[in-house]
Amino acid sequence: MRNILDFPASFDPPACIVTLDRNYRSTKPILDAANAVIGEAAERFTKDLWTERASDEKPRLVTIWDDTAQANYIADRVLEKREAGTPMKQQAVLFRASHHSGTLEVELTRRNIPFVKFGGLKFLDSAHVKDVLALLRFAQNPRDRIAGFRVLQLLPGVGPGSARRVLDTMGENAHPFEALKDIKAPQRSGEAWSGFVNMLTALGSHQVGWPGEIAAVRYWYEPHLERLHEDASTRLADLVQLEQIAGGYPSREKFLTELTLDPPDATSDQAGVPLLDEDYLILSTIHSAKGQEWKNVFVMNAVDGCIPSDLATGEQDDIEEERRLLYVAMTRAKDSLDIMVPQRFYVHGQHSRDDRHVYASRTRFIDRDMLPLFEAVSWPVVKPEEQARQEAVKSVRIDMAARLRGMWS
Repeated sequence: MRNILDFPASFDPPACIVTLDRNYRSTKPILDAANAVIGEAAERFTKDLWTERASDEKPRLVTIWDDTAQANYIADRVLEKREAGTPMKQQAVLFRASHHSGTLEVELTRRNIPFVKFGGLKFLDSAHVKDVLALLRFAQNPRDRIAGFRVLQLLPGVGPGSARRVLDTMGENAHPFEALKDIKAPQRSGEAWSGFVNMLTALGSHQVGWPGEIAAVRYWYEPHLERLHEDASTRLADLVQLEQIAGGYPSREKFLTELTLDPPDATSDQAGVPLLDEDYLILSTIHSAKGQEWKNVFVMNAVDGCIPSDLATGEQDDIEEERRLLYVAMTRAKDSLDIMVPQRFYVHGQHSRDDRHVYASRTRFIDRDMLPLFEAVSWPVVKPEEQARQEAVKSVRIDMAARLRGMWS
């Protein structure tokens, strides 16, 4: 960016600047909001985009509770737009970092909404997530050879031949987990074998309970993750996020039913494009979206810590680059733009002890003076009858509390 800003002065006489400011893509309300965002840049070439595409629809600034509500809102709106005639291929969800879309990907998978992701692996296609889900599947159904074949080979010294022999022995027994206890540990598996057997039999007998089971799996898997992957800390953060998502399901069976794990493929494959005649939603990092356009665009996590990224706020130049990224995201939209502002979102550091939910504030790039350029939306909308019911429940709770206090007075 510095090279571009300094380019005119590099010549004598200075280079002539030709401003291309007519925009044929976006509507006027979208451009007004985008111009306001980039207009606060500390240093830039003055250029306010204009268009003849008039519209009464302002970009929406959507306040939601957390990343789960964000995923539900986007899925609802995508389907709503599709029913109104906009194909999903003309809709896109943009995010600052690839891992920001994890919860959304799970929700889209649950609803059978097809999508393709640009900029990183699909969350559920990453090797470490598949490993954990395979282990849960194997505990749920010890006769699932696909899951078992994958899980057994996580152990040191266990190859395809050893895995097949273990699965054959378990399959021949009416009580597979009891048979597993009697199987001699494969050579070179060491203490890892006994830990695996204990963990799997505990899961099979539901000793831990849900969602504690997925935490137990993660705890068991961590040393194998460190042994198998150089970027173990980053992958561990994904598993912590998966654990948070799993907490939204009532049972292990329900969780696995709605997140069916396909047979494992090459884990390094990038998320590919489906057939051209298929309809699918676009998920993309903002960087990967440069030069693209869609009728409807959703920008996720427009909060400080995500946009701007908390990893890019050390220098003023870095912050300005984050501002330009938001500008790029906004100007990908042709007709409709939804900017999501979760009040609470999940973040993770490099170590599991740093994992936490944080309360968020709207991105600094959309200040109070810009709010009239947006339609403010809170979601979900509480209906009057629901509001009345909540107030009634609240009053009952207050009365019960008073009664309980009276019992001790």
